Amino acid sequence: MIIILDFGSQYSELIARRVRETQVYSEVLPYYTSVEQLAKLNPAGIILSGGPNSVYDDGAPICEADIWDLGIPVLGVCYGMQLMVKQLGGGVERAERGEYGKASLFIDDPTDLLTNVEDGTTMWMSHGDSVTQMPEGFELLAHTENTPAAAIAHHEKHFYGVQFHPEVVHSVGGLALIRNFVYHICDCQPTWTTEAFVEEAVREVRARIGDKRVLLALSGGVDSSTLAFLMHRAIGDQLTCMFIDQGFMRKYEPERLLKLFDQEFHIPVHYVNARERFLEQISGVTDPEEKRKRIGHEFIRVFEEESKSLGPFDYLAQGTLYPDVIESADTNIDPKTGERVAVKIKSHHNVGGLPKDLRFKLVEPLRKLFKDEVRNVGRSIGLPEEIVNRHPFPGPGLAIRILGEVSAEKLNILRDADLIVRQEINRHNVYSEFWQAFAVLLPIRSVGVMGDQRTYAYPIVLRFVTSEDGMTADWARVPYDLLELISNRIVNEVRGVNRVVYDVTSKPPGTIEWE
Repeated sequence: MIIILDFGSQYSELIARRVRETQVYSEVLPYYTSVEQLAKLNPAGIILSGGPNSVYDDGAPICEADIWDLGIPVLGVCYGMQLMVKQLGGGVERAERGEYGKASLFIDDPTDLLTNVEDGTTMWMSHGDSVTQMPEGFELLAHTENTPAAAIAHHEKHFYGVQFHPEVVHSVGGLALIRNFVYHICDCQPTWTTEAFVEEAVREVRARIGDKRVLLALSGGVDSSTLAFLMHRAIGDQLTCMFIDQGFMRKYEPERLLKLFDQEFHIPVHYVNARERFLEQISGVTDPEEKRKRIGHEFIRVFEEESKSLGPFDYLAQGTLYPDVIESADTNIDPKTGERVAVKIKSHHNVGGLPKDLRFKLVEPLRKLFKDEVRNVGRSIGLPEEIVNRHPFPGPGLAIRILGEVSAEKLNILRDADLIVRQEINRHNVYSEFWQAFAVLLPIRSVGVMGDQRTYAYPIVLRFVTSEDGMTADWARVPYDLLELISNRIVNEVRGVNRVVYDVTSKPPGTIEWE
């Protein structure tokens, strides 16, 4: 594997994903991971991430100096390169001119790390400090107009540093550089494949679960659906899937989900119709955080009641993904068994936590995977494209796409409008072009004219965005004729709506969802 030591960069997860694109396994660990722990993991290579600090700041994050004696290839990226230089006796200072955004990389040594990276290629810069003196034994690999030492190397010890960010999409030759480091310098083999992961996951689940029973909260999203398929392949009828219908899903989705799993996939699902309970819980509530909180708490109550009636269960299967593992310090280890236990359930439903007396041992087969890897696993084990490519959908569902108070009338209006959006983007074969595409119902009314009569009805907001990971997003440039078609259908077919508007706000400063 390749280890990424994280020094606080917003791109650390992206580095790991780029390494995995080469079919080599990678993990992100904190910068303070001990050399002893690194040696036990026996990585083929280590990448030091960027970070917001300057290496000469008081309290700047540093890795243990003994890392340079492990005999393992190291690639320092931006701050990681500057830290390498400083710890090995070189010099780093504030640059006269910072360098941010795209820059042309001029290659002085086209071998080793920069093999097949084109001279003059574009790389993404984001730094205010620069290397002013290279450590002993290092050589210059490349420069830019503003940065004399844009890439450096100690060929004998296999230490490399780049001042740019090869992991971002704007760096044209970035993936080639990463492949050079992973394959040619670290001598890794492309064994991290979807097929290999599925085989290993099934084997591990069977060995761990034995003849015990497992409960899985099914939401219909790609994570929980892939998990259900994988668990069912591993342990069959020892798995019980529970689908709690809180009444906030899109039109026809609960029925379609149950039909797919029961009739086509032959995976039994325990269905819980709790629509009235959830709607009653948020009756009169207008604050978005209060809505989320009440929906989460009600989910816990329903989950507790149903699991006790179906139980007992030894394990709870959760669709925890690798970003959840990286971003959460909540490991919850049972001191008696050493097992991770659930005092939280994954935020399919934005739940705050399960009751402490309802404790399961966790089984999390997807916890090594990024979202795109989960989709690949889903495809490989037979999950249909309609689920694999399903747009992200918030746990509280349409309840947070209705701004302000939620009512049965408003839910019906939004369901009908949302259905038209989905129908048209599918009919025009553009569904996969968007990260998310949905409708929002505003808690106001505006004047309109329909059939020579004055109307006073709700406006619908269309929100279409493009994104790679949901962390940032841009509003989608949807063709006017498609917007016109969707608008006309909504106004003509959805009672209670007389106006459609389009949201042209990116994230940041906005968010993708409105609540």
